[in-house]
Amino acid sequence: MAAALAGLPATARRREQALLRARGATTGALVRFALAEGFAVGVIGAAAGLVTGVLGARAFDAGGGGASLTPAWSVGAAVAGIAVAVAVLTVPTWRDARRLTIASARRTTTRRGHRAALVISGLGLALLGLWIYELSTRRGYTLVFAPEGVPGISISYWVLVGPAGLWLAAAILMREASAFAVDRGRGVVAYLARPVAGNLASTAAATMQRQRTLIARTFMLIALTVAFAGSTAAFNQTYRQQADVDAKLTNGADVTAASASTDGFSPDVGDRLAAVPGVRHVEQLQHRYAYVGTDLQDLYGVRPASIVHATRLQNSYFTGGTAPELIGRLDATPDGVLVSAETVHDFQLRLGDQVVLRVQSDQNGEPINVPFHYAGVVNEFPTAPRDSFIVANAAYLSSATGHTAADMYLLDTGGRSPGSAVDAVRAITGTAAVVTDITSSRAVVGSTLTAVDLAGLTRIELAFALLLIAGTTGVAVALGLTERRSSFAIATALGATRRQIGALVWSESLLVTIAGIVAGLTAAWAMSTVLVSVLAGVFDPPPEAPVIPWAYLAAMLACAATAVVVGTTVAIRAARRSPLAMLRAT
Repeated sequence: MAAALAGLPATARRREQALLRARGATTGALVRFALAEGFAVGVIGAAAGLVTGVLGARAFDAGGGGASLTPAWSVGAAVAGIAVAVAVLTVPTWRDARRLTIASARRTTTRRGHRAALVISGLGLALLGLWIYELSTRRGYTLVFAPEGVPGISISYWVLVGPAGLWLAAAILMREASAFAVDRGRGVVAYLARPVAGNLASTAAATMQRQRTLIARTFMLIALTVAFAGSTAAFNQTYRQQADVDAKLTNGADVTAASASTDGFSPDVGDRLAAVPGVRHVEQLQHRYAYVGTDLQDLYGVRPASIVHATRLQNSYFTGGTAPELIGRLDATPDGVLVSAETVHDFQLRLGDQVVLRVQSDQNGEPINVPFHYAGVVNEFPTAPRDSFIVANAAYLSSATGHTAADMYLLDTGGRSPGSAVDAVRAITGTAAVVTDITSSRAVVGSTLTAVDLAGLTRIELAFALLLIAGTTGVAVALGLTERRSSFAIATALGATRRQIGALVWSESLLVTIAGIVAGLTAAWAMSTVLVSVLAGVFDPPPEAPVIPWAYLAAMLACAATAVVVGTTVAIRAARRSPLAMLRAT
Protein backbone atom coordinates (compact mmCIF):
# COMPACT_ATOMS: atom_id res chain seq x y z
CA MET A 1 0.00 0.00 0.00
CA ALA A 2 2.89 2.37 0.73
CA ALA A 3 4.41 1.55 -2.65
CA ALA A 4 1.10 2.14 -4.44
CA LEU A 5 0.53 5.43 -2.64
CA ALA A 6 4.03 6.62 -3.47
CA GLY A 7 3.47 5.59 -7.07
CA LEU A 8 0.45 7.85 -7.56
CA PRO A 9 2.54 10.98 -8.36
CA ALA A 10 5.03 8.88 -10.35
CA THR A 11 4.32 10.69 -13.63
CA ALA A 12 5.05 14.13 -12.16
CA ARG A 13 8.20 12.84 -10.47
CA ARG A 14 9.33 11.23 -13.73
CA ARG A 15 8.90 14.52 -15.60
CA GLU A 16 10.85 16.42 -12.94
CA GLN A 17 13.71 13.91 -13.15
CA ALA A 18 13.66 14.15 -16.95
CA LEU A 19 14.08 17.92 -16.64
CA LEU A 20 17.04 17.42 -14.29
CA ARG A 21 18.58 14.94 -16.74
CA ALA A 22 18.15 17.45 -19.56
CA ARG A 23 20.09 19.94 -17.44
CA GLY A 24 22.95 17.53 -16.84
CA ALA A 25 21.99 15.46 -13.79
CA THR A 26 23.53 11.99 -13.78
CA THR A 27 21.84 8.76 -12.78
CA GLY A 28 23.92 8.68 -9.59
CA ALA A 29 22.77 12.18 -8.63
CA LEU A 30 19.13 11.32 -9.20
CA VAL A 31 19.44 8.16 -7.12
CA ARG A 32 21.11 10.11 -4.30
CA PHE A 33 18.28 12.65 -4.37
CA ALA A 34 15.74 9.80 -4.14
CA LEU A 35 17.72 8.14 -1.33
CA ALA A 36 17.77 11.37 0.65
CA GLU A 37 14.05 11.93 0.16
CA GLY A 38 13.13 8.34 1.00
CA PHE A 39 15.36 8.26 4.08
CA ALA A 40 13.93 11.54 5.39
CA VAL A 41 10.36 10.39 4.82
CA GLY A 42 11.10 6.99 6.38
CA VAL A 43 12.73 8.40 9.51
CA ILE A 44 9.95 10.93 10.10
CA GLY A 45 7.27 8.31 9.45
CA ALA A 46 8.93 5.70 11.70
CA ALA A 47 9.30 8.18 14.56
CA ALA A 48 5.70 9.33 14.18
CA GLY A 49 4.51 5.72 14.06
CA LEU A 50 6.36 4.68 17.22
CA VAL A 51 5.10 7.71 19.14
CA THR A 52 1.55 7.14 17.90
CA GLY A 53 1.76 3.47 18.84
CA VAL A 54 2.79 4.21 22.42
CA LEU A 55 0.17 6.92 22.84
CA GLY A 56 -2.52 4.69 21.36
CA ALA A 57 -1.60 1.76 23.58
CA ARG A 58 -1.70 3.96 26.67
CA ALA A 59 -4.97 5.58 25.63
CA PHE A 60 -6.68 2.20 25.13
CA ASP A 61 -4.76 0.47 27.93
CA ALA A 62 -3.96 -2.42 25.61
CA GLY A 63 -1.25 -3.71 27.91
CA GLY A 64 -3.31 -3.47 31.07
CA GLY A 65 -1.05 -1.21 33.07
CA GLY A 66 0.86 1.09 30.77
CA ALA A 67 2.63 0.68 27.47
CA SER A 68 6.33 0.65 26.68
CA LEU A 69 8.42 0.11 23.59
CA THR A 70 9.84 -3.33 22.90
CA PRO A 71 13.33 -2.70 21.49
CA ALA A 72 13.40 -5.57 18.99
CA TRP A 73 9.96 -4.87 17.53
CA SER A 74 10.51 -1.11 17.56
CA VAL A 75 13.82 -1.30 15.73
CA GLY A 76 12.45 -3.86 13.28
CA ALA A 77 9.38 -1.77 12.51
CA ALA A 78 11.45 1.40 12.07
CA VAL A 79 13.96 -0.30 9.78
CA ALA A 80 11.18 -1.86 7.72
CA GLY A 81 9.42 1.48 7.34
CA ILE A 82 12.60 3.29 6.30
CA ALA A 83 13.47 0.50 3.86
CA VAL A 84 10.03 0.68 2.23
CA ALA A 85 10.23 4.47 1.90
CA VAL A 86 13.70 4.31 0.37
CA ALA A 87 12.80 1.45 -1.99
CA VAL A 88 9.58 2.95 -3.36
CA LEU A 89 11.38 6.18 -4.28
CA THR A 90 14.82 4.92 -5.30
CA VAL A 91 14.02 1.86 -7.40
CA PRO A 92 11.68 3.68 -9.87
CA THR A 93 14.20 6.52 -10.17
CA TRP A 94 17.05 4.17 -11.05
CA ARG A 95 14.87 2.12 -13.41
CA ASP A 96 13.51 5.14 -15.30
CA ALA A 97 16.98 6.71 -15.64
CA ARG A 98 18.32 3.48 -17.12
CA ARG A 99 15.41 2.52 -19.37
CA LEU A 100 13.66 5.73 -20.47
CA THR A 101 14.92 8.49 -22.67
CA ILE A 102 14.38 12.08 -21.63
CA ALA A 103 11.66 12.50 -24.26
CA SER A 104 9.73 9.39 -23.21
CA ALA A 105 10.02 10.33 -19.52
CA ARG A 106 8.40 13.71 -20.28
CA ARG A 107 5.28 12.12 -21.67
CA THR A 108 2.19 12.33 -19.51
CA THR A 109 0.66 9.11 -20.82
CA THR A 110 1.11 6.21 -18.43
CA ARG A 111 2.44 2.91 -19.61
CA ARG A 112 0.55 -0.35 -19.78
CA GLY A 113 3.27 -2.23 -17.93
CA HIS A 114 3.67 -5.97 -17.79
CA ARG A 115 -0.02 -6.69 -17.26
CA ALA A 116 0.10 -10.34 -18.32
CA ALA A 117 2.97 -11.13 -15.94
CA LEU A 118 1.20 -9.42 -13.06
CA VAL A 119 -2.06 -11.25 -13.75
CA ILE A 120 -0.23 -14.59 -13.87
CA SER A 121 1.50 -13.74 -10.59
CA GLY A 122 -1.82 -12.81 -9.00
CA LEU A 123 -3.47 -16.02 -10.15
CA GLY A 124 -0.50 -18.01 -8.89
CA LEU A 125 -0.72 -16.41 -5.46
CA ALA A 126 -4.48 -17.00 -5.40
CA LEU A 127 -4.02 -20.69 -6.24
CA LEU A 128 -1.32 -21.02 -3.58
CA GLY A 129 -3.59 -19.41 -1.01
CA LEU A 130 -6.54 -21.61 -1.94
CA TRP A 131 -4.35 -24.73 -1.85
CA ILE A 132 -3.12 -23.96 1.66
CA TYR A 133 -6.67 -23.06 2.67
CA GLU A 134 -7.82 -26.45 1.39
CA LEU A 135 -5.08 -28.22 3.35
CA SER A 136 -5.85 -26.33 6.53
CA THR A 137 -9.65 -26.61 6.55
CA ARG A 138 -10.79 -29.61 4.53
CA ARG A 139 -8.24 -32.27 5.44
CA GLY A 140 -8.32 -32.19 9.20
CA TYR A 141 -5.41 -29.83 9.82
CA THR A 142 -5.92 -27.22 12.50
CA LEU A 143 -3.94 -24.15 13.37
CA VAL A 144 -4.41 -24.76 17.08
CA PHE A 145 -3.82 -28.20 18.53
CA ALA A 146 -4.81 -28.81 22.16
CA PRO A 147 -4.88 -32.54 23.05
CA GLU A 148 -7.36 -33.60 25.71
CA GLY A 149 -5.83 -33.46 29.16
CA VAL A 150 -2.93 -31.25 28.07
CA PRO A 151 -3.16 -27.65 29.36
CA GLY A 152 -0.80 -26.25 26.70
CA ILE A 153 -1.72 -25.16 23.20
CA SER A 154 0.43 -25.79 20.15
CA ILE A 155 0.10 -23.25 17.33
CA SER A 156 1.29 -23.59 13.75
CA TYR A 157 1.38 -20.30 11.89
CA TRP A 158 2.31 -21.61 8.45
CA VAL A 159 -1.33 -21.87 7.42
CA LEU A 160 -1.51 -18.07 7.54
CA VAL A 161 0.49 -18.14 4.32
CA GLY A 162 -2.82 -18.97 2.63
CA PRO A 163 -4.63 -15.77 3.68
CA ALA A 164 -1.46 -13.77 2.99
CA GLY A 165 -1.28 -15.18 -0.55
CA LEU A 166 -4.95 -14.40 -1.12
CA TRP A 167 -4.40 -10.85 0.14
CA LEU A 168 -1.52 -10.20 -2.28
CA ALA A 169 -3.44 -11.86 -5.10
CA ALA A 170 -6.46 -9.65 -4.42
CA ALA A 171 -4.27 -6.54 -4.57
CA ILE A 172 -2.70 -7.51 -7.91
CA LEU A 173 -5.88 -8.76 -9.55
CA MET A 174 -7.99 -5.80 -8.41
CA ARG A 175 -5.45 -3.39 -9.85
CA GLU A 176 -5.14 -5.16 -13.20
CA ALA A 177 -8.86 -5.88 -13.48
CA SER A 178 -9.72 -2.22 -12.89
CA ALA A 179 -7.13 -1.07 -15.45
CA PHE A 180 -8.54 -3.54 -17.99
CA ALA A 181 -12.14 -2.46 -17.25
CA VAL A 182 -11.33 1.24 -17.72
CA ASP A 183 -9.29 0.51 -20.86
CA ARG A 184 -11.79 -1.79 -22.60
CA GLY A 185 -15.06 -0.70 -21.02
CA ARG A 186 -15.11 2.92 -22.06
CA GLY A 187 -18.80 2.77 -23.00
CA VAL A 188 -19.78 1.32 -19.63
CA VAL A 189 -17.70 3.91 -17.80
CA ALA A 190 -19.37 6.70 -19.80
CA TYR A 191 -22.82 5.30 -18.96
CA LEU A 192 -21.99 5.15 -15.24
CA ALA A 193 -20.52 8.68 -15.28
CA ARG A 194 -23.54 10.22 -17.05
CA PRO A 195 -25.58 11.01 -13.87
CA VAL A 196 -22.77 13.27 -12.65
CA ALA A 197 -20.90 14.31 -15.80
CA GLY A 198 -23.94 14.72 -18.06
CA ASN A 199 -22.91 15.53 -21.64
CA LEU A 200 -19.25 15.24 -20.62
CA ALA A 201 -19.60 11.55 -19.74
CA SER A 202 -17.73 10.44 -22.88
CA THR A 203 -14.98 12.95 -22.14
CA ALA A 204 -14.70 11.70 -18.56
CA ALA A 205 -14.49 8.08 -19.79
CA ALA A 206 -11.80 9.03 -22.31
CA THR A 207 -9.80 10.83 -19.62
CA MET A 208 -10.02 7.83 -17.31
CA GLN A 209 -9.02 5.50 -20.12
CA ARG A 210 -5.91 7.59 -20.83
CA GLN A 211 -4.97 7.54 -17.13
CA ARG A 212 -5.97 3.91 -16.55
CA THR A 213 -2.84 3.00 -14.57
CA LEU A 214 -3.31 5.91 -12.19
CA ILE A 215 -7.01 5.08 -11.85
CA ALA A 216 -6.13 1.46 -11.14
CA ARG A 217 -3.71 2.41 -8.36
CA THR A 218 -6.26 4.68 -6.72
CA PHE A 219 -8.94 1.99 -6.99
CA MET A 220 -6.61 -0.63 -5.49
CA LEU A 221 -5.68 1.61 -2.55
CA ILE A 222 -9.30 2.34 -1.68
CA ALA A 223 -10.27 -1.33 -2.04
CA LEU A 224 -7.35 -2.56 0.06
CA THR A 225 -7.95 -0.12 2.90
CA VAL A 226 -11.66 -0.99 2.97
CA ALA A 227 -10.80 -4.70 2.84
CA PHE A 228 -8.30 -4.33 5.68
CA ALA A 229 -10.69 -2.40 7.89
CA GLY A 230 -13.69 -4.62 7.10
CA SER A 231 -11.91 -7.97 7.55
CA THR A 232 -10.22 -6.78 10.76
CA ALA A 233 -13.52 -5.58 12.19
CA ALA A 234 -15.33 -8.79 11.21
CA PHE A 235 -12.66 -11.03 12.71
CA ASN A 236 -12.46 -9.00 15.92
CA GLN A 237 -16.25 -9.01 16.26
CA THR A 238 -16.29 -12.76 15.70
CA TYR A 239 -13.51 -13.19 18.27
CA ARG A 240 -15.46 -11.20 20.86
CA GLN A 241 -18.63 -13.18 20.20
CA GLN A 242 -16.88 -16.55 20.44
CA ALA A 243 -15.04 -15.53 23.61
CA ASP A 244 -18.46 -14.87 25.11
CA VAL A 245 -19.82 -18.14 23.68
CA ASP A 246 -16.88 -20.09 25.11
CA ALA A 247 -17.34 -18.58 28.55
CA LYS A 248 -21.10 -19.08 28.42
CA LEU A 249 -20.63 -22.69 27.31
CA THR A 250 -18.36 -23.33 30.28
CA ASN A 251 -20.50 -21.52 32.83
CA GLY A 252 -23.84 -22.43 31.22
CA ALA A 253 -25.35 -18.93 31.34
CA ASP A 254 -24.71 -15.44 32.67
CA VAL A 255 -25.25 -16.82 36.17
CA THR A 256 -25.42 -20.51 37.11
CA ALA A 257 -26.56 -22.05 40.38
CA ALA A 258 -25.72 -25.76 40.82
CA SER A 259 -27.11 -27.71 43.74
CA ALA A 260 -24.48 -29.07 46.09
CA SER A 261 -26.86 -31.85 47.12
CA THR A 262 -28.05 -34.86 45.14
CA ASP A 263 -31.60 -33.99 46.18
CA GLY A 264 -31.61 -30.81 44.08
CA PHE A 265 -33.33 -27.53 44.83
CA SER A 266 -36.62 -27.05 46.61
CA PRO A 267 -39.61 -26.31 44.31
CA ASP A 268 -39.90 -22.62 45.22
CA VAL A 269 -36.29 -21.68 44.32
CA GLY A 270 -37.02 -21.27 40.61
CA ASP A 271 -39.76 -18.68 41.19
CA ARG A 272 -37.61 -16.77 43.66
CA LEU A 273 -34.69 -16.67 41.23
CA ALA A 274 -36.97 -15.42 38.43
CA ALA A 275 -37.94 -12.48 40.64
CA VAL A 276 -34.33 -11.30 41.07
CA PRO A 277 -33.87 -7.81 39.51
CA GLY A 278 -31.98 -7.95 36.22
CA VAL A 279 -32.79 -11.63 35.53
CA ARG A 280 -34.60 -12.03 32.21
CA HIS A 281 -35.13 -15.80 32.17
CA VAL A 282 -34.46 -18.80 34.38
CA GLU A 283 -33.91 -22.24 32.84
CA GLN A 284 -33.76 -25.38 34.96
CA LEU A 285 -31.75 -28.52 34.25
CA GLN A 286 -31.58 -31.96 35.77
CA HIS A 287 -28.09 -33.34 36.18
CA ARG A 288 -27.72 -37.07 36.77
CA TYR A 289 -25.20 -39.76 35.85
CA ALA A 290 -25.73 -42.77 33.63
CA TYR A 291 -23.71 -45.80 32.57
CA VAL A 292 -23.27 -46.29 28.83
CA GLY A 293 -21.90 -49.78 28.89
CA THR A 294 -19.12 -49.48 31.46
CA ASP A 295 -18.58 -45.75 30.84
CA LEU A 296 -20.07 -43.35 33.38
CA GLN A 297 -21.30 -40.15 31.68
CA ASP A 298 -23.11 -36.96 32.68
CA LEU A 299 -26.84 -37.01 31.89
CA TYR A 300 -28.75 -33.74 31.44
CA GLY A 301 -32.53 -33.47 31.53
CA VAL A 302 -33.77 -30.43 29.59
CA ARG A 303 -37.01 -28.76 28.63
CA PRO A 304 -36.94 -28.75 24.80
CA ALA A 305 -39.56 -26.02 24.50
CA SER A 306 -37.31 -23.38 26.07
CA ILE A 307 -33.73 -24.64 26.17
CA VAL A 308 -32.68 -23.39 22.69
CA HIS A 309 -33.42 -19.71 23.18
CA ALA A 310 -32.88 -19.62 26.93
CA THR A 311 -29.25 -20.76 26.69
CA ARG A 312 -28.58 -19.54 23.10
CA LEU A 313 -27.58 -22.94 21.81
CA GLN A 314 -25.32 -22.75 18.74
CA ASN A 315 -25.76 -24.92 15.67
CA SER A 316 -22.11 -25.97 16.02
CA TYR A 317 -23.03 -27.73 19.27
CA PHE A 318 -24.73 -30.47 17.23
CA THR A 319 -24.02 -32.77 14.30
CA GLY A 320 -26.59 -33.70 11.68
CA GLY A 321 -28.73 -30.59 11.92
CA THR A 322 -29.19 -27.21 13.54
CA ALA A 323 -29.84 -26.66 17.22
CA PRO A 324 -33.62 -26.14 16.74
CA GLU A 325 -33.81 -29.25 14.53
CA LEU A 326 -32.04 -31.54 17.00
CA ILE A 327 -33.87 -30.20 20.04
CA GLY A 328 -37.13 -30.38 18.05
CA ARG A 329 -36.39 -34.03 17.30
CA LEU A 330 -35.80 -34.56 21.02
CA ASP A 331 -39.10 -32.83 21.80
CA ALA A 332 -40.96 -35.04 19.31
CA THR A 333 -39.48 -38.18 20.90
CA PRO A 334 -40.34 -38.21 24.63
CA ASP A 335 -37.82 -40.98 25.33
CA GLY A 336 -35.29 -39.55 22.89
CA VAL A 337 -31.66 -39.03 23.79
CA LEU A 338 -28.77 -37.08 22.25
CA VAL A 339 -25.37 -38.70 22.67
CA SER A 340 -21.79 -37.97 21.68
CA ALA A 341 -20.27 -38.94 18.35
CA GLU A 342 -17.91 -41.24 20.23
CA THR A 343 -20.85 -43.17 21.69
CA VAL A 344 -22.48 -43.45 18.25
CA HIS A 345 -19.25 -44.82 16.83
CA ASP A 346 -18.57 -47.25 19.68
CA PHE A 347 -22.06 -48.76 19.62
CA GLN A 348 -22.78 -48.33 15.87
CA LEU A 349 -26.02 -46.50 16.55
CA ARG A 350 -28.58 -45.48 13.94
CA LEU A 351 -31.40 -42.99 14.36
CA GLY A 352 -34.27 -44.61 16.25
CA ASP A 353 -32.16 -47.38 17.82
CA GLN A 354 -33.02 -48.23 21.40
CA VAL A 355 -30.38 -47.35 23.99
CA VAL A 356 -30.66 -48.76 27.50
CA LEU A 357 -28.89 -46.65 30.11
CA ARG A 358 -28.29 -47.45 33.76
CA VAL A 359 -29.46 -44.33 35.61
CA GLN A 360 -29.41 -43.67 39.34
CA SER A 361 -32.91 -43.84 40.84
CA ASP A 362 -34.27 -41.67 43.64
CA GLN A 363 -36.15 -44.63 45.11
CA ASN A 364 -33.24 -46.52 46.64
CA GLY A 365 -30.21 -44.91 45.04
CA GLU A 366 -29.45 -48.00 42.95
CA PRO A 367 -28.99 -47.72 39.16
CA ILE A 368 -31.98 -48.84 37.11
CA ASN A 369 -32.25 -49.68 33.42
CA VAL A 370 -34.01 -46.93 31.50
CA PRO A 371 -34.78 -47.39 27.78
CA PHE A 372 -34.18 -44.44 25.41
CA HIS A 373 -34.18 -44.01 21.65
CA TYR A 374 -31.20 -42.46 19.88
CA ALA A 375 -32.26 -39.10 18.33
CA GLY A 376 -29.04 -37.32 17.37
CA VAL A 377 -25.48 -36.26 18.15
CA VAL A 378 -24.52 -33.48 20.57
CA ASN A 379 -20.95 -32.15 20.68
CA GLU A 380 -21.21 -29.32 23.20
CA PHE A 381 -23.75 -28.32 25.83
CA PRO A 382 -23.88 -25.66 28.56
CA THR A 383 -21.98 -26.75 31.71
CA ALA A 384 -21.25 -30.14 30.12
CA PRO A 385 -17.73 -31.59 30.28
CA ARG A 386 -15.50 -31.67 27.20
CA ASP A 387 -15.79 -35.43 26.81
CA SER A 388 -18.90 -37.61 26.37
CA PHE A 389 -22.28 -36.74 27.90
CA ILE A 390 -25.99 -37.33 27.27
CA VAL A 391 -29.00 -35.01 26.82
CA ALA A 392 -32.58 -36.24 27.37
CA ASN A 393 -36.07 -34.92 28.11
CA ALA A 394 -36.44 -33.80 31.73
CA ALA A 395 -40.05 -34.99 31.93
CA TYR A 396 -39.20 -38.53 30.79
CA LEU A 397 -36.15 -38.66 33.05
CA SER A 398 -38.24 -37.58 36.03
CA SER A 399 -40.91 -40.22 35.40
CA ALA A 400 -38.28 -42.93 34.99
CA THR A 401 -36.14 -42.10 38.03
CA GLY A 402 -38.60 -40.37 40.36
CA HIS A 403 -36.27 -37.35 40.55
CA THR A 404 -38.36 -34.23 39.84
CA ALA A 405 -36.27 -31.49 41.44
CA ALA A 406 -34.02 -29.19 39.44
CA ASP A 407 -30.30 -29.71 39.97
CA MET A 408 -29.18 -26.58 38.19
CA TYR A 409 -30.58 -23.15 37.27
CA LEU A 410 -29.27 -21.11 34.34
CA LEU A 411 -30.02 -17.39 34.66
CA ASP A 412 -30.03 -15.03 31.68
CA THR A 413 -29.32 -11.38 32.57
CA GLY A 414 -29.62 -10.11 29.00
CA GLY A 415 -25.90 -9.46 28.61
CA ARG A 416 -25.78 -7.02 31.53
CA SER A 417 -23.16 -7.33 34.26
CA PRO A 418 -24.22 -10.21 36.52
CA GLY A 419 -22.58 -8.76 39.66
CA SER A 420 -25.71 -7.74 41.57
CA ALA A 421 -27.64 -10.80 40.40
CA VAL A 422 -24.91 -13.12 41.73
CA ASP A 423 -25.25 -11.66 45.23
CA ALA A 424 -29.04 -12.05 45.14
CA VAL A 425 -28.80 -15.64 43.90
CA ARG A 426 -26.35 -16.54 46.65
CA ALA A 427 -28.67 -15.00 49.22
CA ILE A 428 -31.52 -17.21 47.96
CA THR A 429 -29.63 -20.50 47.59
CA GLY A 430 -27.28 -20.07 50.54
CA THR A 431 -24.63 -22.73 51.03
CA ALA A 432 -26.77 -25.35 49.30
CA ALA A 433 -25.54 -24.31 45.86
CA VAL A 434 -22.43 -23.31 43.99
CA VAL A 435 -23.04 -19.99 42.18
CA THR A 436 -20.78 -18.92 39.32
CA ASP A 437 -21.02 -16.09 36.78
CA ILE A 438 -19.79 -15.61 33.23
CA THR A 439 -17.29 -12.90 34.19
CA SER A 440 -15.32 -15.20 36.48
CA SER A 441 -15.62 -18.07 33.99
CA ARG A 442 -14.21 -15.91 31.19
CA ALA A 443 -11.19 -15.16 33.35
CA VAL A 444 -10.41 -18.82 34.05
CA VAL A 445 -11.30 -20.41 30.70
CA GLY A 446 -7.96 -21.47 29.27
CA SER A 447 -8.78 -24.20 26.79
CA THR A 448 -8.64 -21.87 23.78
CA LEU A 449 -7.00 -18.65 22.66
CA THR A 450 -10.28 -16.80 23.23
CA ALA A 451 -9.32 -16.79 26.90
CA VAL A 452 -6.96 -13.93 25.98
CA ASP A 453 -8.61 -10.52 26.35
CA LEU A 454 -7.91 -8.53 23.19
CA ALA A 455 -10.28 -5.64 23.90
CA GLY A 456 -7.55 -3.00 24.10
CA LEU A 457 -5.70 -4.27 21.05
CA THR A 458 -8.96 -4.48 19.14
CA ARG A 459 -9.76 -0.84 19.85
CA ILE A 460 -6.31 0.18 18.61
CA GLU A 461 -6.69 -1.89 15.43
CA LEU A 462 -10.12 -0.54 14.60
CA ALA A 463 -9.17 3.06 15.35
CA PHE A 464 -6.07 2.69 13.17
CA ALA A 465 -8.17 1.18 10.39
CA LEU A 466 -10.52 4.18 10.45
CA LEU A 467 -7.57 6.58 10.29
CA LEU A 468 -6.11 4.54 7.44
CA ILE A 469 -9.42 4.66 5.58
CA ALA A 470 -9.73 8.42 6.02
CA GLY A 471 -6.12 9.15 5.12
CA THR A 472 -5.58 6.76 2.24
CA THR A 473 -8.84 7.30 0.38
CA GLY A 474 -8.67 11.08 0.61
CA VAL A 475 -4.98 11.28 -0.27
CA ALA A 476 -5.29 8.76 -3.10
CA VAL A 477 -8.15 10.65 -4.74
CA ALA A 478 -6.50 14.04 -4.23
CA LEU A 479 -3.12 12.89 -5.58
CA GLY A 480 -4.70 11.11 -8.53
CA LEU A 481 -6.62 14.21 -9.55
CA THR A 482 -3.79 16.65 -8.85
CA GLU A 483 -1.54 14.54 -11.04
CA ARG A 484 -3.61 15.66 -14.03
CA ARG A 485 -3.30 19.39 -13.49
CA SER A 486 -2.05 19.82 -17.04
CA SER A 487 -5.19 18.13 -18.44
CA PHE A 488 -7.40 20.48 -16.43
CA ALA A 489 -5.29 23.46 -17.52
CA ILE A 490 -5.67 22.52 -21.18
CA ALA A 491 -9.42 21.98 -20.74
CA THR A 492 -9.73 25.38 -19.06
CA ALA A 493 -7.70 27.04 -21.81
CA LEU A 494 -10.04 25.51 -24.40
CA GLY A 495 -13.04 27.10 -22.69
CA ALA A 496 -14.19 24.57 -20.08
CA THR A 497 -16.13 26.20 -17.27
CA ARG A 498 -15.64 25.53 -13.57
CA ARG A 499 -18.87 23.56 -13.50
CA GLN A 500 -17.63 21.33 -16.33
CA ILE A 501 -14.24 20.80 -14.65
CA GLY A 502 -16.09 19.95 -11.44
CA ALA A 503 -18.32 17.46 -13.28
CA LEU A 504 -15.25 15.69 -14.71
CA VAL A 505 -13.53 15.56 -11.33
CA TRP A 506 -16.59 14.44 -9.34
CA SER A 507 -17.62 11.76 -11.84
CA GLU A 508 -14.16 10.22 -11.73
CA SER A 509 -13.74 10.37 -7.95
CA LEU A 510 -17.22 8.98 -7.27
CA LEU A 511 -16.85 6.13 -9.76
CA VAL A 512 -13.44 5.11 -8.44
CA THR A 513 -14.51 5.44 -4.79
CA ILE A 514 -17.79 3.54 -5.11
CA ALA A 515 -16.16 0.77 -7.15
CA GLY A 516 -13.28 0.58 -4.65
CA ILE A 517 -15.63 0.36 -1.68
CA VAL A 518 -17.71 -2.39 -3.31
CA ALA A 519 -14.59 -4.36 -4.23
CA GLY A 520 -13.12 -3.77 -0.77
CA LEU A 521 -16.23 -4.99 1.03
CA THR A 522 -16.31 -8.07 -1.18
CA ALA A 523 -12.65 -8.76 -0.43
CA ALA A 524 -13.28 -8.12 3.28
CA TRP A 525 -16.07 -10.70 3.31
CA ALA A 526 -13.86 -13.24 1.54
CA MET A 527 -10.83 -12.55 3.75
CA SER A 528 -12.79 -12.69 7.00
CA THR A 529 -14.42 -15.95 5.91
CA VAL A 530 -11.03 -17.46 5.10
CA LEU A 531 -9.51 -16.22 8.36
CA VAL A 532 -12.34 -17.58 10.48
CA SER A 533 -12.17 -20.93 8.66
CA VAL A 534 -8.39 -21.21 8.96
CA LEU A 535 -8.44 -20.13 12.60
CA ALA A 536 -11.33 -22.43 13.50
CA GLY A 537 -9.08 -24.13 16.06
CA VAL A 538 -8.83 -20.86 17.98
CA PHE A 539 -12.54 -20.98 18.75
CA ASP A 540 -14.25 -23.62 20.87
CA PRO A 541 -16.81 -24.09 19.49
CA PRO A 542 -16.04 -22.62 16.07
CA PRO A 543 -18.39 -19.89 14.78
CA GLU A 544 -20.92 -20.68 12.10
CA ALA A 545 -19.92 -17.61 10.05
CA PRO A 546 -18.07 -14.32 10.55
CA VAL A 547 -20.02 -11.70 12.49
CA ILE A 548 -20.78 -8.59 10.43
CA PRO A 549 -19.93 -5.40 12.39
CA TRP A 550 -22.66 -3.18 10.95
CA ALA A 551 -21.99 -0.15 13.17
CA TYR A 552 -18.28 -0.19 12.39
CA LEU A 553 -18.92 -0.60 8.67
CA ALA A 554 -21.20 2.44 8.76
CA ALA A 555 -18.49 4.47 10.52
CA MET A 556 -15.92 3.22 8.02
CA LEU A 557 -18.02 4.23 5.02
CA ALA A 558 -18.68 7.63 6.60
CA CYS A 559 -14.94 8.18 7.06
CA ALA A 560 -14.23 7.13 3.49
CA ALA A 561 -16.97 9.36 2.07
CA THR A 562 -15.78 12.36 4.10
CA ALA A 563 -12.18 11.85 3.04
CA VAL A 564 -13.13 11.55 -0.63
CA VAL A 565 -15.25 14.69 -0.49
CA VAL A 566 -12.39 16.63 1.11
CA GLY A 567 -9.81 15.25 -1.33
CA THR A 568 -11.98 15.97 -4.36
CA THR A 569 -12.74 19.49 -3.13
CA VAL A 570 -9.02 20.18 -2.73
CA ALA A 571 -8.36 18.89 -6.25
CA ILE A 572 -11.14 21.05 -7.71
CA ARG A 573 -9.76 24.14 -6.00
CA ALA A 574 -6.34 23.35 -7.43
CA ALA A 575 -7.91 23.00 -10.88
CA ARG A 576 -9.45 26.48 -10.62
CA ARG A 577 -6.06 28.16 -10.80
CA SER A 578 -5.16 29.99 -13.97
CA PRO A 579 -4.19 27.70 -16.86
CA LEU A 580 -0.79 29.35 -17.21
CA ALA A 581 0.04 28.83 -13.52
CA MET A 582 -1.00 25.17 -13.69
CA LEU A 583 1.02 24.53 -16.85
CA ARG A 584 4.06 26.09 -15.22
CA ALA A 585 3.56 23.87 -12.17
CA THR A 586 3.54 20.79 -14.38
